[in-house]
Formats: sequence, structure tokens, C-alpha cells
Amino acid sequence: MEKGLTLPQDCRHFLHSLRMRSKYALFLAFVVVVFVFIEKENKIISRVSDKLKQIPQSLIDANSTDPALVLAENASLLSLSELDSAFKQLQSRMRNLSLQLGMEPPEEEEEEAAAAAAAEEEEPAAEWELEQEEPRPHAEAPPRRHVLLMATTRTGSSFVGEFFNQQGNIFYLFEPLWHIERTVSFEQGGANAAGSALVYRDVLKQLFLCDLYILEHFITPLPEDHLTQFVFRRGSSQSLCEDPVCTPLVKKVFEKYPCKNRRCGPLNMTLAAEACRRKEHMAVKAVRIRQLEFLQPLAEDPRLDLRVIQLVRDPRAVLASRMVAFADKYETWKNWLAKGQDQLREEEVQRLRGNCESIRLSAELGLKQPAWLRGRYMLVRYEDVALRPLQKAQEMYRFAGIPLTPQVEDWIQKNTQAAHDGIYSTQKNSSEQFEKWRFSMPFKLAQVVQAACGPAMRLFGYKPVRDAASLSNRSVSLLEERGTFWVT
Repeated sequence: MEKGLTLPQDCRHFLHSLRMRSKYALFLAFVVVVFVFIEKENKIISRVSDKLKQIPQSLIDANSTDPALVLAENASLLSLSELDSAFKQLQSRMRNLSLQLGMEPPEEEEEEAAAAAAAEEEEPAAEWELEQEEPRPHAEAPPRRHVLLMATTRTGSSFVGEFFNQQGNIFYLFEPLWHIERTVSFEQGGANAAGSALVYRDVLKQLFLCDLYILEHFITPLPEDHLTQFVFRRGSSQSLCEDPVCTPLVKKVFEKYPCKNRRCGPLNMTLAAEACRRKEHMAVKAVRIRQLEFLQPLAEDPRLDLRVIQLVRDPRAVLASRMVAFADKYETWKNWLAKGQDQLREEEVQRLRGNCESIRLSAELGLKQPAWLRGRYMLVRYEDVALRPLQKAQEMYRFAGIPLTPQVEDWIQKNTQAAHDGIYSTQKNSSEQFEKWRFSMPFKLAQVVQAACGPAMRLFGYKPVRDAASLSNRSVSLLEERGTFWVT
């Protein structure tokens, strides 16, 4: 009786044991399948690992495994379903990465990928896949502009240059070519004039590329360890007088051209070059660039986005101002006026005529809009700036492609109503001061200028006068109205 009862119980234990073994066998089989998948993925990884080292980091980041798929500390996932989902996504990502690297997967892998794609059509797309299919647009940095304020002495260029010096995102240099003129000697006219123009142009190009070290070859005495206290008019460039370019003051070290609003140590050219590269735009004021045609290589240089603003002024006003600012150079003119002689020395007249013609020829070239200069040239009269400073500043900034900041607008409002009007001042009651010269200029001096500079005056819209009364009468306008003709 006991044997009959025991046998069925043994059978039940045997069957139960068999079922358990079957479950373990199925689990082991699944584990084997998992390892097969891992082995296949490892083969793909081994084939692309060398190329992964060569691709940009951004590409690697874009195809890296999602943090949610990383294994836990015990090297296992929470569930078999998570493991299955992880391998599907990993397999799809590895295929995308292989395609980006120019590698074609084996045929069997293509079949597996096709099967996986068919299965994924029934499931919602993963978030990372949507981001790859519809990449978010990246905000592009505004193009770096390179503005050249091209003028001659006593045309108000220091005043107009402040329009760019006062904007914080512009690296502004005031007359850096002064050092070249002092170091390199060229005679006037002919091949020597062309040679000087080429030197000025090449130095200007390097400055626009923030290679400020180029100036070290022309600064006297030569800088040591890229340090100098002899940069011309450093205080007229805010970019050279702000942190981090303004290093702590060094006692007993003389700074020939100190900063205006703070005391700085010798200029570190390396720090200045780094500051130049950090700024969004760059502007240079230069009165030593006379021939516009020499700038063609700069306009065509793909590293630069050149904008040339040529500033002109009534040549009668220019001469009157130069005779005060550079009195020693105009002794001949003063003697001629004082002694009442009938004629001025011919070489003096020829020099005046040559200066006016140089300015006129450059302006005519710019206004003709040759292909290399199209959209890169603007002609501005100083008198228009003096009468409508804010409007002209807005036009110049619009032409340069740079947004005008409230900081510049505030400076213009504060500094165009000032009573002070020194020889080198940038503070002016501009609407009253720009014609001050006409009340002190002898009429016969005005006649000489009008005869020598007639073509330039006609081009720029400056009216000649026929008698002394018209010259000193403010109600008689010396300006022809000009519109958008001046912006090309």
C-alpha cells in the first residue's frame, strides 16, 4: 500500500524538476543569444574604433549611448525587456554611425537592420531619432567686419573715429600707421609714393588680422618681450586702455602716450592681440592711406570683410585748419599773406593740387563701384556729420553691417553739444563749429584753393565763392545737398 502511494509522489517531483530544468535551459539559451548579440556589436565596434578616433568630438557626442541605457553597478539591467530594448537602440545607433563613417554593414547585418526597422515602424520613434531627423538650427555668429576710416589730416577724422571707438564690441586703433611714416622714409611722388602705399597696405592687412606684432618693427625704441610704452596715441583707443590689456602701472616707467581715464603699465602686444581676436569687429582710422586702388588685395582677401568709409571735407576748411595745427609747415603761405605778394610759390600750389586730386581720384573710383569694391565703399562729408551726427552715425553703421549701440548714441548726444573746440578735440558743438573757418580766411587764400581743388570741390558738392562778402556770410550755403548718392 505504501509503495502504491509513494510512486505518484516521486513522479510529481520528477515532473516538477523537469519543468525547472526546462526553464533554466531556456534562460541559458537566452543568455547565449544575448552574448551572440554582444559579440556582433563588438565586431562592429572593433571595425570603426580607428575611425572614431579621427572624427570630431561633436560627432561622437551625437552618437553616444543614452545615459538611460548604461549598465548598473552590478553589470545587469532591471529587466529582460529593458535589455532587449537597449540592444535594439544600440544596434540602430551603430548602423547610423557606420553610415556616417562611410562603412557599409555586412548583408546579414542589413537584413537584421531591416527587420529591426520594420519592427520600429509599429513603435513611436525615440526622442533622439527625432532630433537627428530634424536637427535644431545653430545660431550663427555675426560676420566679423573690418572698417577702415580713410581720411586726410584735419578732416575731422578723430571726431568721426570716436563713433567706432565708443562701441564696446569693436577693437579700434587710432593712427597705427604713424609709426611706419616715422620709421620708413619715402620721397613724395612717383615710385616712392607707390612704395609707401604698399607698405601701409601690408601693415594694415596684418593689423586687421590682429597681428599687432607687425607694429613692433616700426616702434622706436624697439619693444622688449612684446612690451612698449611708445604706441602712438594709445589713449585714443579704448581697446588698449581696458582690461585685460590695461596692466597694473609700473612705477618709474614713463608712458609717452598714456591712457586718458586710467593709468596703465606698458602695452603688452600679446594681450592686445588677444583682445583684438575676442572683439566681434575691428576698425582702424588712418590718414596715411591715400590711394583707394591699393586696397584691392584687402577687399578680395577671404579672411577679411572690408568696409571703407572715405571721409572728406571742404579743402578750404582743411587748409585753414592745417595752417593753425602745423604752423611750421605753412610758413610760406603765411609770409605770402602777410607781405601781400601777388603770387604764391608754384610748388606750394602744386602740392595742394596734388592732395586734392589724390582724394578726388580715390572717391571717383569708389563711386564707380568696381566689382571688387561693390558694397564696400561709402563716401561721407564731414560737414554732413557735423550737421546730423546721429543720423550719419546710423548710416555708417548700417553700411558696415554692425548694430549701433545706445552707448554710441549717448556719446554722440553728449559730445556734439560741447563748448570746447581745441585743435585736437573730439568734443565739438558740431552744428556751429564746422564753418568757423570761413570767418577768418582771407578771400585770396580761398581763391587759391578753389583754383587748385576745383574738380574735387565739384565732385563733393562744395560751392565756390566769388567775393569776400559771400565767404563770411553764413546765410550763403557752401554745400550742395547730397542724398543716398554717398552710400554705394
